[in-house]
Amino acid sequence: MLKPTLRRTCAALAAGTSLALALTACGGTTKKDVKDDNAAAASAGKADPNAATKKGLTVGFLPKQVNNPYFTTADKGGEKAVAELGSTYKEVGPSSATDTAGQVSYVNTLTQQRVNAIAVSAQDPGALCTALKQAISNGIKVVTYDSDTSPGCRNAFVSQAGAEDLGRTEVQLLARQIGYKGEIAVLSAAQTATNQNTWIGYMKDELKDPKYKDIKLVKIAYGNDDAQQSFQQTQGLLQEHPNLKGIISPTTVGIKAAAQYLSGSKYKGKVKLTGLGTPNDMRKYVKNGTVDAFELWDPAKLGDLAARTAVALASGQITGKEGETFKAGATTYTIGKDGVINLGKPTVFDAKNIDQFNF
Repeated sequence: MLKPTLRRTCAALAAGTSLALALTACGGTTKKDVKDDNAAAASAGKADPNAATKKGLTVGFLPKQVNNPYFTTADKGGEKAVAELGSTYKEVGPSSATDTAGQVSYVNTLTQQRVNAIAVSAQDPGALCTALKQAISNGIKVVTYDSDTSPGCRNAFVSQAGAEDLGRTEVQLLARQIGYKGEIAVLSAAQTATNQNTWIGYMKDELKDPKYKDIKLVKIAYGNDDAQQSFQQTQGLLQEHPNLKGIISPTTVGIKAAAQYLSGSKYKGKVKLTGLGTPNDMRKYVKNGTVDAFELWDPAKLGDLAARTAVALASGQITGKEGETFKAGATTYTIGKDGVINLGKPTVFDAKNIDQFNF
């Protein structure tokens, strides 16, 4: 499977980048590369928290997928913050959430355009690394948001919430809804999605608690953040597991598609659904009884923090090292291990509060 992927990656690079970048991005991976990728990227110089915020920068946003409602909301938050900070925002990205070669090509394009910072939601933890390291070596600051790369391939990662909190709370939400008993499944995005796999790992760990002894995870399905595929995967899960009691979908596209299928089926109200969704997508499914409760962070705030982190890095106020602090808007954030910055705890949405939100 690696060879076709590599050919596609190289073809995309050859079509859209210089030969030097193409050759670099298509090079082999060594044990040293893997080791380096697992350590946070080395930052040049020392942080000066009192440094002035630079203006006139160019910050490039590269979501997993353009025209995806979730990333549209997130990136609008980033665009607003960049403008407020006196810099220029630009967005590029693939139309498919699984076009990793396309993401690599866009990273190289942004590098050639000499942007000051890149904020990227990675489709794959390792595939972008060579291209992102090339960007860093050219003096570009790299922030990942929503979905991380290996730590050595960026300066900082803006996490939508603590990964452990998200994974565990989704299990807790569903367990309460099904009375701590029955078969459950997970409807994820792409099989390689870093954030999804991290959350699922914590879901599995949470399920080891004795209080979940009567809950069985029977399958993890992948809808690739495509509405039709996710709808079909939901249908397939229920055909394959007729005794299914609940589904967790930690993806906004997946949970909406699953809710759409359930609301028009005999399983409405019988098979519980939770996960990560936006209030605007899920409102009608909460109100018609398909979904009891789900959770998410505010994606606009995630994009805002990614933009402010990128500008703080480009201004020399932070380098991405653990323990550094910086102010983003009215909030002061502390950089954690491996350059991780947590936005905050997720919000649970249900019939009582969903009309208070509009995103």
